[in-house]
Formats: sequence, C-alpha cells, structure tokens
Amino acid sequence: MNNKPANIVWQPTKVTKEDRRRLNGHGSCVLWFTGLSGSGKSTLATEVEKELYQRGVRTYVLDGDNIRHGLNRDLGFGKDDRKENIRRIGEVAKLFVDAGIVTLTAFISPYREDRDMVRALFKEGEFIEIYVKCSLEECERRDPKGLYQKARKGEIKDFTGITAPYEKPLNPELVVETERETVKESVGKILDFLSSKGLL
Repeated sequence: MNNKPANIVWQPTKVTKEDRRRLNGHGSCVLWFTGLSGSGKSTLATEVEKELYQRGVRTYVLDGDNIRHGLNRDLGFGKDDRKENIRRIGEVAKLFVDAGIVTLTAFISPYREDRDMVRALFKEGEFIEIYVKCSLEECERRDPKGLYQKARKGEIKDFTGITAPYEKPLNPELVVETERETVKESVGKILDFLSSKGLL
C-alpha cells in the first residue's frame, strides 16, 4: 500500500552520499543486528561503535529501547506495530547511511518479511544483516531486563520467543554466536568483515 501524498517530489541536493563518504574517509552502511532479547545485540552494537569511533569512523547506534522512548513511543508490540517500528527505523537508517555514517541498529526485528522490507531500501552492500545467534535457553538464563520472567508469568504479551515467533535469518551477511564467543571475539569478527568489504 502506497500512502505517499500526491504532489510530493524528491528534492535533490548538491552534496551526494559519495561526497560525504569522501569527506569522512570511509564508507557508510547499516549493521542490522537481529536476534532474541538478551542475545547481545545492544552490547555488540555499542562495543563495535566504540571500536569504530576510536578508528575515526563516524557512527550512530539506533537501539530498540531508545527509539521507543521517542520516535516510536506510540507503537506497541503486536505484529502490525512491530512492522511499523521496523519500517520507521529502516527509513531513519537510510538517511544516516546517506549522510555517510556507519549506522548500527539493535532490534529484535523478528520477522523476515520486515527485515527484507528494510534491505530493499538500500543499495547492494549497504545493508549488513548480522544474526546474533543465541539459544532461547541462554537468553532466558541471562534475562538482563527480567522480561522473560514477566513473559512466563503472562505479564507481557506478544513476547518474542515465548508467545510470539522469531524467524531466523536465512542468509545473513554475518553470524555471531554469543553463546560460544566472547564479546571481543564477536566484535573482532564484525570489524574484520567491514574491513574485507572496504568499508573502513
């Protein structure tokens, strides 16, 4: 469904994405961290950002909880609201990538269809899906925010992995296994991947 108002025309600018990348001295892309709650998405996103910052790379983290404090505070956790949550983040991430920034997003984003919708916004090589793989049992054992405990008690509805599905990526650009790897090992794997793609 296309809700674009009539008579809206894209206004071109005189500074391009490529111009901004040259000014920054590095490429831009979105690192889309997806996985269960407690798998380590936010931890990895913030650690990778710190390492990139120390290398002089311009970055920004869009974190699921943080975004719901502002831009998406009007959305719930049902399937339709989750879809809109991801759509909005995809559009924001696209703007950041256009600005020449390496953008890191930490969202459960449980549905493949929604992740594919976001991927379609980007040019080839700009969307890097990182599956933060961790078993439900381990995520539930960690339970850093006490959410699994609440979900098991029925206090949280539509909770991914318990009362709502999580669809694993079929062909992610990268898989990090936080149940087996240290944070440092996972961060190193991500940085090596970015280097191999000429983004740093």
